[in-house]
Amino acid sequence: MKKQLLTVLSLLVVLTAILSACSNNTGGETGEANTQTDGTAKAKLELWTFNELHQTFYEDMARRWNEANPDKQFDLTVNTFPYDDMHNKLLVALQSGTGAPDLADIELNKFPNFLKGEPQLLPLNDVVEPELGNVVQSRMDIYAKDGQYYGIDFHVGAAVIYYNKEILDQAGVNADDIETWADFEAAGKKVLEATDVPMTSLETADLWSLWPQVSQAPGNDDFQTADGKVNITSPLVLEPIKWQQNLLKSGVAIPAPGGNHHSEEYYGLMNSGGTASVWMPMWYMGRFTDYMPDLKGKIIIKPMPAWEVGQPRSAGMGGTGTAVTKTTKNPELAKAFLAFAKLSKEGNIEIWKQLGFDPLRSDVWSDPALSEPNKFTEYFGPDIFDVLNEVKDEIEGVNINETTPMISDAFRTSVLVRILLDNEDPEKVLKEAADQL
Repeated sequence: MKKQLLTVLSLLVVLTAILSACSNNTGGETGEANTQTDGTAKAKLELWTFNELHQTFYEDMARRWNEANPDKQFDLTVNTFPYDDMHNKLLVALQSGTGAPDLADIELNKFPNFLKGEPQLLPLNDVVEPELGNVVQSRMDIYAKDGQYYGIDFHVGAAVIYYNKEILDQAGVNADDIETWADFEAAGKKVLEATDVPMTSLETADLWSLWPQVSQAPGNDDFQTADGKVNITSPLVLEPIKWQQNLLKSGVAIPAPGGNHHSEEYYGLMNSGGTASVWMPMWYMGRFTDYMPDLKGKIIIKPMPAWEVGQPRSAGMGGTGTAVTKTTKNPELAKAFLAFAKLSKEGNIEIWKQLGFDPLRSDVWSDPALSEPNKFTEYFGPDIFDVLNEVKDEIEGVNINETTPMISDAFRTSVLVRILLDNEDPEKVLKEAADQL
C-alpha cells in the first residue's frame, strides 16, 4: 500500500512539473513542443512589466502572432513585478549588461532615467517611421532622443472632461455650451446655486487636474520649456493654478477626497453624485466602470474647455513606453512583435477591447470594431470615439526629461498643498519651488 501511495505521489510530482513548464509557454497551445512547423526550435522572448493587465494583453498578442506567423513562432515569458522594483531591477540590469529581458514596459515618468547618456535600449525607427502618418505624433516624441524612438505607448491618454448629465440637467446647463474654462466656471456657479453640488473636484496630491490645463495651452512649453528648462514660474503654470485656487475659494470646486481622483474616498463621493464633473485622461473610463457603477448611463464625455476659443482642448497624459533592450538576442523579432502588439491596426483594436485605452492609431478611432458593445459602450454609450475624432488635431504633447520626476514630486508633496489647501500666494510658492529645483 505504501509503495502504491509513493508511486501515485511520484506521478503527481512529475505531472505538476510538466504542467508548470507548459504554463510558462504562452507561444503556443499547452503541451506543444518548442518547435516550429519546419521543425526548427522556437525563439524565446522575455518581457517585464509592472501591470498584470499588460501581461494578459501581451500573452494574447503573442498567441495571435504565432497563429499568423507559423514560420516565426516564439515562446513569450512575461514577468510582472511591483512598479518600483521592476524599474530599479531593469536599470541595474541594463547598466551591468546582464540579466535584462528582451522587452520591458517603462512608465512615462521613469523613461528619462533610461535615456541618460547612451541609451541601453534599441532605436525603433525602422518599425515606427512607417506608421508615423497613422499615430498621434506627440505620443511618440516623449520616448525619443536625438531623432531616435525608443518606446511605444499603449494609448494617447487624451484628457477629456466627464460630466454628470443628470446634475447638469437639474441646473439647466448644457455641456455643449461650455467652450472655455471661463464658461466652465460660470456653469459651475449655476450648478452650485441650483443643486448645492460642486461643479468639480481638484487634486491636491497628484497632477491630473493641473497638468492637462498647463499642457493644453498652445506651444511646446509646459512645466518645462521645449529645451528642458524648468518653467513653473511662467504664466502657463501660474494662471491655471491661480484659477484653481479661486475655484476652490468660490465653492465651485472642492479638494478631491484623499488628495486625488484614484482614492476610495473620491470614488465614493463621485459615485453618489457628489460633484458634477471631473477632467481626466480617456484611460480613466475604467475607473468609472469598475469603481463608480451607480453613474452608468449618467456620464457624458466631452472635450476639455479651452483657455480661449479656438485653442487646443486636450493634452496627452500618462503612458507606458515599451522598449527593446540592447542585450536581446533576437532584436528583429522583438521589434517586430512590439510593432505588431502596439502599432498594428489589430493591436490597437485589441488595446481598446482588452484594456479600454484610447489607442495610438487615430485611423482606428472610426473603425466599427471600436463601436462594438463592451462594458465601456454600455456605460458611456456608443459614441465614445466621436470626442477623440473631434479633438485629434488638438491633443498637445508634454515635455519629459530627467527633471520631470523631480518636478512631479515637488508638486505632489508641497506645491499643490500650499497653494490649493493652505491658500498661500501662488507666485511665491512657485518661485521657491523653482529655486529648489
